[in-house]
Amino acid sequence: MRLPLMALLAKGPAHGYELKTALEKLFGAAYPQPNIGQIYVTLARLEKSGLIRGEDVTQSGRPNKRIYELTDAGREAVAAWFDEPSSEPRVRDEFFMKLALAPATGMADQVSLINKQRRHYLNLMRAMSRLAAGEDRDDTIAQLLIEGATLHLQADLDWLERCQEELE
Repeated sequence: MRLPLMALLAKGPAHGYELKTALEKLFGAAYPQPNIGQIYVTLARLEKSGLIRGEDVTQSGRPNKRIYELTDAGREAVAAWFDEPSSEPRVRDEFFMKLALAPATGMADQVSLINKQRRHYLNLMRAMSRLAAGEDRDDTIAQLLIEGATLHLQADLDWLERCQEELE
């Protein structure tokens, strides 16, 4: 949440609710709606660390609002974020941990775990299909996000098939 908020601030100063709205508009329904409380907590932490600065702005007949902007250090952090490739392979996958630990504990059957996970992924794929046909169908970014999630789910399903083949 830190770096996406900072990236939005690279366009110009904004207050917390504007940032929440911008995230929702950018990613559409496919992305979990950001929690406004978490956004304000994150903004406070970013300000404390010197990556953004905030200024209270007086509003007529309403409480003051705090407008945030990137500092030079924040701009450098966002530039470095965009410059770095994203995420290493998911070798710490929670499901894989369960699959590996099941025989040692005797608390779960590996094939049953695979089947349960497969059903879960298929349900998620159906949800992605509904999102793809929903209100964001004309939003290119939202559609790309949905497509990426669907392709990841398909790869996970393929991997589950491979796991089952090896374990049976």
